[in-house]
Amino acid sequence: MDFATPIGIGVALAAIMVSMIMDGGNPASLIAPSSLLLIFGGTIGVTLATVRLKDLSMLIGGIKSAMLAKVVTPDEAITELVRFAEVARKEGLLVLESAAKDVEDPFMKKGLQMVVDGSDPEVIRTVLEGDIDSMKARHKAAGKVFKDMGGYAPTIGILGTVMGLIHVLANLSSPSTLGPAISGAFTATLWGVMTANVIWLPIEGKLHRIGELEVKGKQLVLDGILAIQGGLAPRIVEQQLLTYLAPKEREAIEAAKAAKKKAA
Repeated sequence: MDFATPIGIGVALAAIMVSMIMDGGNPASLIAPSSLLLIFGGTIGVTLATVRLKDLSMLIGGIKSAMLAKVVTPDEAITELVRFAEVARKEGLLVLESAAKDVEDPFMKKGLQMVVDGSDPEVIRTVLEGDIDSMKARHKAAGKVFKDMGGYAPTIGILGTVMGLIHVLANLSSPSTLGPAISGAFTATLWGVMTANVIWLPIEGKLHRIGELEVKGKQLVLDGILAIQGGLAPRIVEQQLLTYLAPKEREAIEAAKAAKKKAA
């Protein structure tokens, strides 16, 4: 699991609070129920107005994915695909049906099954690329929800500040209450800007990154499946798939293989 997003948000919030304390402020003054209700309720409400009601699941699912994202490990997919290439090379493509029963990745399992069924390579490419495009569209839609929230939150915060200042101007006859009232008015703007830049936009960025990694991983699997169907040697399949990795990642895989051979 990748906890970078919750850790990052926590660090940012802590930095804001500590800097406020260092300047002599009191973080407790930021706990303004009316401002929190306006910012969170208003932002979520306006965002929902831009999507379908059934898309509400993207809000919850997006937060869960960003906070508890599973780390994509293409090296595991490469190892598995090379193993299937070895099986296909020694015993034929039909044996892949039983060998692929324990595959957890639905995308890989689907591709291997199409190979076993004797599907044309172009058909396999078309079907699996269609799955990739559908996944891209889902990620884009989920990211847009949080990008919109990042855009609406500061504006709603300004709205809250204007409402607060209207209240201040209506009570100019009570000078003793002006300071707290003005402070409370600007709290809404603070929460609007803070939630946009510390919560919503970072989540949108994380979902975008997750989407990129998943697309890359599925494209790797697609190329591996087509290479297996084409009868390429396992070593060639491995070298082809390793091009998806950074040089340091390739070196780590080679080092692990060398250590494994030495131990054997």
